[in-house]
Amino acid sequence: MSMRDRILAAFAALEPQHLEVLDESHMHSRGLETHYKAVIVSPVFAGLNAVKRHQKAYGSLGELMGQFHALALHTYTPEEWAAQGAAPDSPTCKGGSKHDH
Repeated sequence: MSMRDRILAAFAALEPQHLEVLDESHMHSRGLETHYKAVIVSPVFAGLNAVKRHQKAYGSLGELMGQFHALALHTYTPEEWAAQGAAPDSPTCKGGSKHDH
């Protein structure tokens, strides 16, 4: 099972009404299956600020968090998603990781 599929399966615990997990590793210099973008629309986010939403998302991933380099989270309630309808585009990587030589 790919890392993307494992992330999708973990986020199912949030009972999303809309879920996208994009592998954006090709935009970075850290290798394959390293950088992801997740768009999660779930009623469990109602009444929570961004930090608490992200904590819920990270909590659902558990040990998977240590198996990839980066995750851009975009979390919405169904009402917010209906009003916005799209997550922002990811920026182009500028490199400069402390791991690059």
